[in-house]
Amino acid sequence: MLTVKHAFVNYGESQILHDVTIDVPAGKVVCLMGRNGVGKTTLMKSIMGLLRLQSGQLLFDGQSVAGWSTSQRARAGFGYVPQGRGIFPQLTVYENLLMGFEAVRPAKLDKDALDEVYSIFPVLREMRHRVAGTLSGGQQQQLAFARVLVRRPKLLLLDEPTEGIQPSIMLEIEDLILALHEQGNISILLVEQFLDFALSVGDYFYIMDTGAVVMEGPAQTFAKERAKEYLAV
Repeated sequence: MLTVKHAFVNYGESQILHDVTIDVPAGKVVCLMGRNGVGKTTLMKSIMGLLRLQSGQLLFDGQSVAGWSTSQRARAGFGYVPQGRGIFPQLTVYENLLMGFEAVRPAKLDKDALDEVYSIFPVLREMRHRVAGTLSGGQQQQLAFARVLVRRPKLLLLDEPTEGIQPSIMLEIEDLILALHEQGNISILLVEQFLDFALSVGDYFYIMDTGAVVMEGPAQTFAKERAKEYLAV
């Protein structure tokens, strides 16, 4: 589904990603882990087209998309839930969800898709006329998920979806990821700080340190104790 090969990315004169190669197979959940500041979000933004690769390849369904704009990637099936949620706080919940359809051309409301996300997140139906900025952190995270899911993406990029939310919402997000995984029609790249959460949902793991992948492997043989060396603050 998604392959990143030998990616290098700079911020100004500083090189952030150093020869990063990862693979997200179709229908799988791949977890990307590491301490703060090691380049995880930079990689996610590069995949989404918000940052440019200095060199390397980005393949989606075998096709090179490195030169595509962010909007082209969104129309092709990329869905991105950024760290910090990235909702529109002055718009209502319903208006935020409508923004999810803007990536589709021609942009149009899909009522069935809207009903699907309301069934997943019933609180959003109840609060659809509320201004999004007045929602709790957990509700805003649900809205960020829903805004992407309304257009049924093929690839879902999740950047620390459990950050700053209460345990009950974490469980809901875990259940959602597992449900999407079970459907088998979406690939997920998950950036996550909580190892136990990642282990509960992930098929394969990459761990980054100082802009490079330093450890990888399937969940079945994941070396938890060794991984903690790269995750401990």
